[in-house]
Amino acid sequence: MYCCAAIGNDIYWVGVNDRKTERFENYLPLPSGVAYNSYLINDEKVCLIDTVEVRQSGTFLNKITAIIGDKNIDYLVVNHMEPDHSGSMDEILRAYPEITIIGNAKTLQMIKAFYPSFPEASFKAIKEGDILDLGTHKLTFAMVPMVHWPESMVTYDITEKVLFSNDAFGSFGTLDGGMWDDEVNFDFYKGEMRRYYANIVGKYGPQVTNAIKKLGGLEIKYICPSHGILWRKDINRVIKYYADWAQFIPEKKGVVVMYASMYGNTEIMANMIARELSQQGLKEIKVYDVSKTDSSFIMSDIWKYKGLIIGSCAHNNALYPKMQPILEKLQNYGLKNRYVGIFGNMMWSGGGVRGIQHFTDSLSGLEVIGKPIEAKGAPTHEIKEELRALAREMAKKILEEI
Repeated sequence: MYCCAAIGNDIYWVGVNDRKTERFENYLPLPSGVAYNSYLINDEKVCLIDTVEVRQSGTFLNKITAIIGDKNIDYLVVNHMEPDHSGSMDEILRAYPEITIIGNAKTLQMIKAFYPSFPEASFKAIKEGDILDLGTHKLTFAMVPMVHWPESMVTYDITEKVLFSNDAFGSFGTLDGGMWDDEVNFDFYKGEMRRYYANIVGKYGPQVTNAIKKLGGLEIKYICPSHGILWRKDINRVIKYYADWAQFIPEKKGVVVMYASMYGNTEIMANMIARELSQQGLKEIKVYDVSKTDSSFIMSDIWKYKGLIIGSCAHNNALYPKMQPILEKLQNYGLKNRYVGIFGNMMWSGGGVRGIQHFTDSLSGLEVIGKPIEAKGAPTHEIKEELRALAREMAKKILEEI
């Protein structure tokens, strides 16, 4: 028997859990897997909201037939064309050749790019505010461009007050029995939701803010995203998370210390800073070696905490290679509203500290604390005092905030 959980009247979750894929988009680790959420409305007209990743299409089709039997699917609403959402579209078209694909004008362009033989006559273009009548259920649509692709949209069931929210409000992690926010230990999913946001949607904060404003007038009983848990108990909670993350509002008074070290001296400096932060009363301190920890986890904590202290040794007159990608990503995402400290290590011409300074100089929304600290080899007594002073100044700034 296939698990097809009910949502309201005649609405079913027909998604799948993926515990085999190691990396989302082939670069973000999935230690706890990922859920591909698809939804089926079994009304007078049968409507499918998005599909799942192609390797899961067999299970997906079996779940659908377990609900509708020999009935046809009349509509497939495509909220987003990324293959983790639309990968089973070909299989759906083969199984239900008379189906009508619902999307916007930009959706069609992308369908034809992914599936050159797509029968364009099967496509029906909708505009914002259009109504799709299924019988009892009435669906309408809102465009949310660049959350996080140009064609992205959300679908709203007017009858049951369900928002099928696409990638908004999603998270990594499979649905391990519990499906709703009130059925799970949310502490785990919050971390995976933040990591998902920071790495997938984080560049598009203004667009997320606009989307939240656009949807603000809707009465929402359920939020059903394309990944992760579904929401019914505390709708405002998840909306606030996204609203805050979109504006880079930190959750906690804490500091991320991330460093790149070849032979250990930069690591020594990082540990000294962390110890002094603790001595000053900060309890939320995360120390990361960027050569060991995947940057997606570091990005998540950078979104979480107000303070960021970055250290790098020099490598060929530049930043250490493992530090470069995360700073480039943070720069591309427009990191702001953070206190930043800078330290590092060199032997002759430097480059690590200089590279971090180029990063902070490029972003107007960062406040650099103290002056950059650069040791030559092992940190001297004077350098150690400067590191402690940097940690004290950072702790003071954070602890004094309301």
